[in-house]
Order: sequence, then structure tokens, then C-alpha cells
Amino acid sequence: MYKIVAKQKLNHLVEKMVVHAPYVARKCEPGQFIILCANEGDERIPLTIQDYDREAETVSIIYQIVGYSTTKLAEKEVGDTIAHFAGPLGMPAQLHAKKRVLGIGGGVGAAPLYPQIKELKAQGVACDVILGGRDKDYVILQEEFKEITDNVYFATNDGSLGTNGFVTDVLNELLANGVVYDEVIAIGPLPMMKAVVGITKPLDIKTMVSLNPIMIDGTGMCGGCRVTVGGKTKFACVDGPDFDGFEVDFDEAMRRQNMYKKQEEHVCRMKLGGGQNA
Repeated sequence: MYKIVAKQKLNHLVEKMVVHAPYVARKCEPGQFIILCANEGDERIPLTIQDYDREAETVSIIYQIVGYSTTKLAEKEVGDTIAHFAGPLGMPAQLHAKKRVLGIGGGVGAAPLYPQIKELKAQGVACDVILGGRDKDYVILQEEFKEITDNVYFATNDGSLGTNGFVTDVLNELLANGVVYDEVIAIGPLPMMKAVVGITKPLDIKTMVSLNPIMIDGTGMCGGCRVTVGGKTKFACVDGPDFDGFEVDFDEAMRRQNMYKKQEEHVCRMKLGGGQNA
């Protein structure tokens, strides 16, 4: 059992949880993830590590309440325990020394972006960040990023914070103003990451993206998280989750992501007691 030592509501759908997980805290690196079961017998769900404290032996995760398992997780409070918390899983992000990096986080994609930018700043790399969301309440970790970056830019669909538009609008503006980046790290919804690559690829700006397809075991055995990268089949849980954005087949990834959407909605309704007509 893994004890919850802190919990924070970031907006009405997104929460941050700090979990005492000594082994994971000792071994994890930016870019890796965990798989947890809120209770014995529950579904295994993957969540990216948002932060970690090796001395306190804690790991921070951020999740959006969208289905049965995240609803059960959200019901837990400080002092409660999580049944299983396996990790670290996946490959650490390849964070080599660079002059200037731009991080782009869409929605909860800001969570896995944070430890990567934090590590790059520790290496002395100049870092800018663009954070986006449907409105200001969905732009998370604003203050945390301000503490570790040189510049933070915002974009919201309704204009309630920063640019009225998308993260790609801010990206285009920065590049048009002559800002030069050695690399872009984009993490968020697949359409957002595809749009970012559509801008950076013609300019040959290296772009890393993080893929979070359907996962079950997290060890590459089930094959559920397969993606096509560079024309080859890769497994996000063991080969990723970070990949060269220029080589990702985003269209295929989006088709696979939506493959079980109706079944997921049906199972969620049934488990939460909504019945057939919920």
C-alpha cells in the first residue's frame, strides 16, 4: 500500500496527488511514468510522474477525472492508500545539453513537461514554456513553471489568459520574432502535438513528443500501446513514451486512441451505477 501524503485540486476536473513511494522516488527520471490501481482489483492506469522528491521518498502525479478509475482515485484523501503503484516505467527523456529549449504543454500535458524543463534548467539550459488550455482554469502549474523558466507564455481558447487562440499561435509568433530554439518538447493532446510538428518540421527544429496510448501491462507484452514511429512499430510503454515528433504517425495514433471510446463510455457508466441509459 502507498500512502497519500498530499492532495491538491487544480481545477474541477484535475487533481495533484503526492504519494509515498520510496522505490519509485529513488529510481525515477523525467519522462517516466507509473501504473497504479486505486484499489485491489481495479483497472491499471498509467500516469506520468509530474515531480519527485528523493529525500522525502515521494512521487507527484496529476490526473484528470474522466472515467471510473480516476473517479475512484479522486475519492481518496490524504492519509488513504493506493493499492498498487508500479514504476518507474518507460524510458527517461533524453535531455542533452542545449542552448535554448521551448516546452509546450497542452492541458494536463503540462504535468509530464514540468520535470523535463526542471532538469534542463538544472543543466543551465535557457528554457521558455507555452502553456495552453480551453480557459484559464485548465492551464495548470502556472506558478511552478514561472519559478523554473525564463519566459512563460499562455494561450486559451476563450482568451481568458494570454493569447486568444492555441499554443501554435504563440509558437508561430515567437518564431516570427526571430527567437531561435535548439529543440521543442511538446506534450498534450495528439492533435496539438501534430500541429506543433507541422510548424517545426519544415523549419528543422528538433521536436520531441510524448505518447500516451492505451496501456495495460506497461512492459510491452500486451501490445496495446503500439505506435508507428519512423515506419516501425514501437511500444510507448518500453520504447517511449517520448519519441521524435518528426517520425510519429499521428493519424494512426489518433485512430487507435478513439478505437474503444464507445466501449469505455459504456463500461464507465455501468461501473459508476448509471445503467444502460445513463
